[in-house]
Amino acid sequence: MKKTVFLGALTVAGLAAGAAAAGTLDDVKARGKLNCGVTTGLVGFAAPDANGVWEGFDVGVCRAVAAAVLGDATAVEFVPTTGKTRFTALASGEIDMLARNTTWTFSRDTDLKFDFVGVNYYDGQGFMVPKALGVTSAKDLNGATVCIQTGTTTELNLADFFRKNNMEYEPVPIETNAEGQQQYLAGACDTYTTDASGLASTRAAFENPTEHVILPEIISKEPLGPLVRHGDNEWGDIARWTLNALIAAEEMGITSANVAELGAAAGGSPEVNRILGTEGNLGEMIGLDAQWAMRAIAAGGNYGELFEKNIGEKTPIGLARGLNAQWTDGGILYTPPFR
Repeated sequence: MKKTVFLGALTVAGLAAGAAAAGTLDDVKARGKLNCGVTTGLVGFAAPDANGVWEGFDVGVCRAVAAAVLGDATAVEFVPTTGKTRFTALASGEIDMLARNTTWTFSRDTDLKFDFVGVNYYDGQGFMVPKALGVTSAKDLNGATVCIQTGTTTELNLADFFRKNNMEYEPVPIETNAEGQQQYLAGACDTYTTDASGLASTRAAFENPTEHVILPEIISKEPLGPLVRHGDNEWGDIARWTLNALIAAEEMGITSANVAELGAAAGGSPEVNRILGTEGNLGEMIGLDAQWAMRAIAAGGNYGELFEKNIGEKTPIGLARGLNAQWTDGGILYTPPFR
């Protein structure tokens, strides 16, 4: 009898969770703002400026979704989350989507009941060390103390790498990137490991960035992307195709500077016209109006604009496009057709 009651309770809880998830679009519209989970602060990706306004590559995705759904790129409540709190915040409904250096993995997609809507940065885990340490390879780190964020794939990859290479290490657990930076600079650990993009961002914030080296080894695949809860396909489609619109816009030459003109003229290629809503009914298919993608692109620019402005080679972060270049430029950035 107890077992039956227990299973019934689980069923009710599951139905309740599904019902809550299924209303995300309506909730966002009624609230008049998007609650978007971000990191606690990673310059270039998501961090508040001197006036408290959030900026960054991941922030741009949040603003694009808000623009698509609400018509206002500023209608976003940014909720800082750590490696440990981010999934609880999403599962509980505290946030509508999570857009922070989060790796798409099997267990997060299935066991944690989330849907990753795409990849906005193809990354891999690396190591940073003080140049004075004289280390040139991650395989020289046997016996090192390592600053590592808990509750992350980074933690698991680190254990795998050292075990595979018959090396030992002493972990120095940290909660946030800011804490990791502080501990690393204070000499509490020999090396700091996280996604290579995060290391570049962290190093750029140092007083003397040239005194620190990012080692050449990339020890994992880290496809980073936004995610939503299982059980709300309509909301997932909106987040997914907003991200796709930013990526496709770069490929097709649609920018924040010309999107209004292209949309008004309706003289682009058939696919450009479909994206911008001057022909077809793609917006209607996802419960939005015809100009949803125009607003998303206008909010902060296409994928390439967001990349170059926030983390590109001309910024202090200094990241090359690499794998994150368009498929037409030797990268693997590629969207399904808009038709």
